[in-house]
Amino acid sequence: MQKEAILLNGGYCNSLTEYSRFVTREVKIGDIPMGAHHPIRIQSMTTTDTMDTIGTVEQTIRMVESGCEYVRITAPSIKEAENLANIKKELRLRGYNVPLVADIHFTPNAAEVAARLIEKVRVNPGNYADKKKFENIDYTDIAYEAELERIYQKFAPLVKVCKEYGTAMRIGTNHGSLSDRIMSRYGDTPHGMVESAMEFIRMCESLNFYNLVISMKASNTQVMVQAYRLLVETMVKEGMNYPLHLGVTEAGDGEDGRIKSAVGIGTLLADGLGDTIRVSLTEDPEFEAPVAKALAKRFERKSGSQKSEVRSEEAISFQPSNLPSFQPFYNPFQYKRRDTVEMENFGGHQVPRVIINLERENLKDPAILNGVGFQYSALLDKYNLTDQACDLVYLGDQLPSFSFPGGLKQLYNYATWLGLTDQQNCHPLFDIADFLNAAVKDERLNFVKVKAEELSVEQLRNLHNVVLVLTTEKENAMQTIRLAFVKLLEAGIKIPVLIERNFGEINVEDFQLYSSTDLGGLLLDGFGDGVWLNANGIALETINSTSFGILQATRTRISKTEYISCPSCGRTLFDLQETTQAIRSRTSHLKGIKIGIMGCIVNGPGEMADADYGYVGAGIDKITLYRGQEVVKKNVKTADAIDELIGIIREDGNWIERE
Repeated sequence: MQKEAILLNGGYCNSLTEYSRFVTREVKIGDIPMGAHHPIRIQSMTTTDTMDTIGTVEQTIRMVESGCEYVRITAPSIKEAENLANIKKELRLRGYNVPLVADIHFTPNAAEVAARLIEKVRVNPGNYADKKKFENIDYTDIAYEAELERIYQKFAPLVKVCKEYGTAMRIGTNHGSLSDRIMSRYGDTPHGMVESAMEFIRMCESLNFYNLVISMKASNTQVMVQAYRLLVETMVKEGMNYPLHLGVTEAGDGEDGRIKSAVGIGTLLADGLGDTIRVSLTEDPEFEAPVAKALAKRFERKSGSQKSEVRSEEAISFQPSNLPSFQPFYNPFQYKRRDTVEMENFGGHQVPRVIINLERENLKDPAILNGVGFQYSALLDKYNLTDQACDLVYLGDQLPSFSFPGGLKQLYNYATWLGLTDQQNCHPLFDIADFLNAAVKDERLNFVKVKAEELSVEQLRNLHNVVLVLTTEKENAMQTIRLAFVKLLEAGIKIPVLIERNFGEINVEDFQLYSSTDLGGLLLDGFGDGVWLNANGIALETINSTSFGILQATRTRISKTEYISCPSCGRTLFDLQETTQAIRSRTSHLKGIKIGIMGCIVNGPGEMADADYGYVGAGIDKITLYRGQEVVKKNVKTADAIDELIGIIREDGNWIERE
């Protein structure tokens, strides 16, 4: 089989201005091929003990019926790898032919057993034949090459088994489990993640094995998105176009888990990248597939009906549009917020702001503000602000019959604003033509709405006391607004920008996923000084929490405790869902603190390297507690572990009592 000849002019995707799926080679996984023009495939991972054959089979069936096309099962040792045969046999007897994937960490011999039995194996370059002890090693080039040769000797037998049995392989890099060797040479960076995978890919190609899928997972969405983009650019330069498995590790549960997953996965799907996705929620695995399907479906519609299929032995030629001219103006591989002037509390060094639309609400009752973070006490006639109190409300042409909190800005349509007797804390909203022609303007702050696809930089030059509101009605909203930002960068215009998205009639989950994709992708590129979401029939509280959730997931504004919790698997040593909720119930008021909750050591200290504190399963009824990457207490009994965790937070002076 010959490797494809690929022609690409540069960059990591076909187009930054319109949706265009990046075409990858086809990889055969059982009866369900991936890549090329096949649909985006959905997968998840079992949480049962792999030695529990019937339990694993029944959970797998529930996952398949919820939409999973591939099911991954952990194989931490040879006995679990061997039992995959029994699981597969029972599934086939029950009429389920779903391809199975063995998840391998640390155990090459288990991988070689599994590769003979099922359709795909996943290996982690960080721990397959390497180690992680958080040691910094100064390698000479000769010593480094010797390490690569050692790894090749351990890895090559698995590749040969996969070739012989027609088994696919995922080379799955995890940000948190980069080896000491990679960390010592490349650092804890997206570049290090890419090189970790590329070393293994090159070994596979040297053995003429191309049935590969690649992933670059991280719990930090900025790192995750940058790593995938850099991977594609690196692969293209070396003549490769392997399919991509997308996922955000340890995304958490509920609204937070969905938003964080959509920010990372959705951003890359919007770039045209991704051939299979797994949404990692700290929930039962059958709840993951519907979320992944909702994300994939949005981009399947954008793809149109692509009937042709690209076989793995065919040559593919890519013709990207508009990409080279973008490259001087922002770096998609490294986060840098767009430089803007500061207008009151917008732009500059201010955190991105949240705007909520109240024009259709009952403005006779101050309790309406409860849903946007201002808790009104009728007894005291005062407002108590939460950590997710919005910064600005849009009232259109409505006039409230009660007094607003002093720190809450109000935005009115220009004609209504002109008629206000008291304009304190009130600002006008114009379209660009009205603003340019207006005789009277706000001396402090004016908001000017412009459709991104109609933006003219000439109209925006030399404007003062202005915040731009960028909106669009185009289907490819993220790309359309991104192009407008690039025009602003190219023209050197530093006006702060609020990003507005209108979703019309939409259900709650699609609203969360779509808004997280459209706004999250822009914020990860450093674009946006505020967010303004609109949707019919969605509660104000949901719109407000989603807005703050997107900012939290993109690491651009922290408003609450962040939980980096893994989705559980057969290696998990305690009930992750129950434990996560218990920790959340006692610590959710600790704004800005990041707590990692890991079921086992595989995704433990490494994957939560970004966390301030960690709670990791170390054995049956044994928990290890971390401060950052440092072990603080070992083998704590589960019944005492949360109290001990809170004690460590107290010792550091980071504990506050809940109001």
